Amino acid sequence: MTPSPASATPYEVLGVPSTASTDDLRRAYRRLARQTHPDLGGTAQAFRDLQHAWQQVGTPEARSAYDRGSGSPSTSPSGSARSAGSSSPGWSPPPREPARTDSKPKARVHGHPGGANRERYLGLMREWVGRGVPLDDPYDERLVRSAPPEIRHVLADAMAEEATVAAVTELGIGFTIWSDVDAGAEGKLDHVVLGPSGLFAVQSSDWGSEVQVSRGELVGRGVPADEEPVRDLTRQARAVRRETRVSFTAQLIVVPDDDFAPALEKVGRRAGGTWVVRRSLLPQVLRHGPELGDRTSISDVFEVRARLQQAIRFV
Repeated sequence: MTPSPASATPYEVLGVPSTASTDDLRRAYRRLARQTHPDLGGTAQAFRDLQHAWQQVGTPEARSAYDRGSGSPSTSPSGSARSAGSSSPGWSPPPREPARTDSKPKARVHGHPGGANRERYLGLMREWVGRGVPLDDPYDERLVRSAPPEIRHVLADAMAEEATVAAVTELGIGFTIWSDVDAGAEGKLDHVVLGPSGLFAVQSSDWGSEVQVSRGELVGRGVPADEEPVRDLTRQARAVRRETRVSFTAQLIVVPDDDFAPALEKVGRRAGGTWVVRRSLLPQVLRHGPELGDRTSISDVFEVRARLQQAIRFV
């Protein structure tokens, strides 16, 4: 599985800068080991994250190996941002038209999945590296890992959107997906997916850490305090519904499998409502719906698709 660019670096887990001394690293580890240990009031996940971080940078040898691949950006003699030879672990944009390996009809795909966030990422990265400094490879692992978390999160979201479209594409010709849909003042809706089980407003996200449902919202260590994924998706879906005059069957927030303990969980009690779903379960949910109930008839699908094709605009 491709590592998430949004996941915390070992230095971030330890709460120290990448320039910290060996003694500072050791002190930070010992302090956090006491704080995160499950027997002392911590959580198993936090303790595991700490142990993994320590394995990466806890010894001079391990730290040197990590820094060679994920250290701070440097500047080449030509004045361009570069790394010490680290390559991107699958973070570059996918080909616009991947090579076909079979003749099975694919889902209809409209828009540019991940495109808006890719552009935003490149703009933020250029500004962070420094204006006028060429970027040889903006997806170089060492460069990305040294960027601020908010920049890495934008790239992770772009990749999440691309992964969702890849999954939907394999569902076949009975499905249609629109990506980067204009939601007016609410920004953009990541995806609109239409299939035999209904019409879905979909948000694809990757915060680089575990998330959970709490008090009607999705929360987690990597979710910024000012971010409200469930409410944001609801506002975006409402904006698209007003523009297209088509109601959604349900709203889905798709997250990486490792970041969500339940496979599928509903937020709130409203009919349809918002569901958080693991990425690997998304095809099943789109085929059959998140819960038992009436399915949209095939005649409805044709009518709704035509209406959406006329009304949807892209960012």
